Amino acid sequence: MRTMIACSILALILTSAMLGQAAAKSAPSKPAPAASANGPSQATVDSFIKHYFGYNPSFSWKIDSIQPSDISGMSEVMLSYTSGDKPQRMRFYVTADGAHAIFGDSVPFGADPFRVERELLQQKVNGPSEGAAKSAVQIVEFSDLQCPHCKIAFPTLQRLIGEEPQAKLVFQSFPLPMHDWAQKAAQYADCIGQKNNESFWKFIGGVFDVQESITAAMADAKLAELATAAGVDGKATGRCAALPATAERVKKSFELGRELNVSGTPTVFVNGRRISSINSLSYEELKAIVDYEVKIAEPAAK
Repeated sequence: MRTMIACSILALILTSAMLGQAAAKSAPSKPAPAASANGPSQATVDSFIKHYFGYNPSFSWKIDSIQPSDISGMSEVMLSYTSGDKPQRMRFYVTADGAHAIFGDSVPFGADPFRVERELLQQKVNGPSEGAAKSAVQIVEFSDLQCPHCKIAFPTLQRLIGEEPQAKLVFQSFPLPMHDWAQKAAQYADCIGQKNNESFWKFIGGVFDVQESITAAMADAKLAELATAAGVDGKATGRCAALPATAERVKKSFELGRELNVSGTPTVFVNGRRISSINSLSYEELKAIVDYEVKIAEPAAK
């Protein structure tokens, strides 16, 4: 039976205690990223990871970045890692004194804690959407077409948008670097979305339906076939997908996710409220969050 480890960081926290014992190993990597000012060095981070996950023989990693975080006085470390399954990403924070690491995502605080993310998304989302044209609630999903957990989340979000007449769902591509055909799929999806919104959603569903059978070597042929099945010209879509302008649009979507500290997929925002582990929620819990946001939305938005 296949091990299901979520693409988001919370999955590692939930499952790391169950990993087997032995020594972890650092994966070969590019030149070390520079440490942030007064932050930990790569050598310190590597040593920490070895000690912390050293009981797992299949755990390997590469440090992606060490930089100042949005939390004053703390550094943010991003890793790409594997632990006997598909590659994942992890974020943790290091305190200013270098004595503690905090795993997981920070949570915004205040009288309107989700305002900054909500307003940023309202200004910058540019992906295909479905649902209410004038919505009380904007649901934004950052998704990777090669991510198995995005596949699981897709029907849940489709059901939700079908049952909530005051909500709109926006799809933002966030192809993870460790996936070998996700970027190409995102570029095909972008081209289809530019041409036909209905075909876009059919294409997304089609990719998820056959996700496990797609390989990097045959991705172009399969994605073109799925594009044709979704109602657009597959060959023309392939030519569009290869254009630099298409890659640039996907890059902007990815950069928006980075601006919002998205590190794994699927990551969903409900009126700015981050849900990093949507598959861990019951449908009833997710619907309750959306219904509540509808209830408290400004009357002008309804």
